[in-house]
Amino acid sequence: MASPRQATGVRLALIDDDSGLETVLQRRFHALGWDASALGHAATPEELAALRLHIALVNPAVTGLQYLETLCSGLPGLAVIMISPPVPVSDRVRGLRGGADDWVTKPIHPDELVARIEAVLRRRRTGELPATEQTIAAGELEIRPDRFDAYGGGRPAGLSRKEYELLRLLAAGDGQVLEREDIYQRVWGFTMARGDRSVDVFVRKLRHKLESVSPSWRYVHTHFGVGYRFAAERAVDGGRAGRGGGGVRSSDETERVRRRTLLV
Repeated sequence: MASPRQATGVRLALIDDDSGLETVLQRRFHALGWDASALGHAATPEELAALRLHIALVNPAVTGLQYLETLCSGLPGLAVIMISPPVPVSDRVRGLRGGADDWVTKPIHPDELVARIEAVLRRRRTGELPATEQTIAAGELEIRPDRFDAYGGGRPAGLSRKEYELLRLLAAGDGQVLEREDIYQRVWGFTMARGDRSVDVFVRKLRHKLESVSPSWRYVHTHFGVGYRFAAERAVDGGRAGRGGGGVRSSDETERVRRRTLLV
């Protein structure tokens, strides 16, 4: 069976102070024709943007875990793999939910790390918008693939990378209901564990940000027990539909009432 074709022309940065690891990886990356920059400090998003990177390998022992959030918000298109000595599970979970594409623990064989880098880049390419896709307009909202953000009345919603990817996926569904498990697989790149509420948490954050720039519309709608769909629907009663105000119920509130009725 033929070997999988390896990625070429990859540009990456290693943010670590481990000179031994740096030497081994530089040699391996060079053999692949990859352009690798070794940095021993928490470079700013502006510094990394100047390198035109595909991916960054980050040791949180050097940068601090908070750096990941700065990196992901400043460069939403950059893939990130955390690479560290053994750390508590809580740190790895925080990192993965905060925007990291993968987390690997030292020691790691260079070939395994290369394979993980290639896997992350494949997932990212699969989820990329076609180059010909333009801004998506819905209600008062403009979803800008060139800015990784959504705008209402010209104001940016300030979406994180994962929030933008979630919105983009839902909006591309053309009004179809997407199941939570499918959303998780396509946005996070992993199979969703039983009881994981990451999708619901990010939907709440996304709704809040969209409503802050477009309060008269509702965009992400819940289908209980299934998942979510995207559709621009006008809110009623001054944008407080389904949130304790009067007037016509929102689609989500109507569904909640229907479910309570069925249980009686």
